[in-house]
Amino acid sequence: QVQLVDSGGGSVQAGGSLRLSCVASTAFQNTRGDTCMGWFRRRTPGAARDGVALLETRNGEYRYTYIGDSVKGRFTIARDSAKNTMFLQMTGLRPDDTGIYYCAARRGYCYLTLPSEYDYWGQGTQVTVSS
Repeated sequence: QVQLVDSGGGSVQAGGSLRLSCVASTAFQNTRGDTCMGWFRRRTPGAARDGVALLETRNGEYRYTYIGDSVKGRFTIARDSAKNTMFLQMTGLRPDDTGIYYCAARRGYCYLTLPSEYDYWGQGTQVTVSS
């Protein structure tokens, strides 16, 4: 069974930084073929989840990174394969980055704009940026 555990949220002032982590269970990390893992966020209750950053691999090897337009140049995504962990480094945080950030994963290609395509989700971690 695939499980994702995300963490690292918190409250910061505008311009600050946070690093989110997502640990995936071995069942997902051992997947052969294409996989996608990364982050979506929901900025207001009831709103759709927006794609933030995703990383695509093939047979465990890095293939491509997708970064949402609103966070380009400020957020980066990286992974530590040995620890089954994905990271989202967020810098230059703004109040409109406030929301719940969810780790997500799927077997297959990445789709930044289609959260419905993702089979596995973390519980979410709150990020609050004050002005």
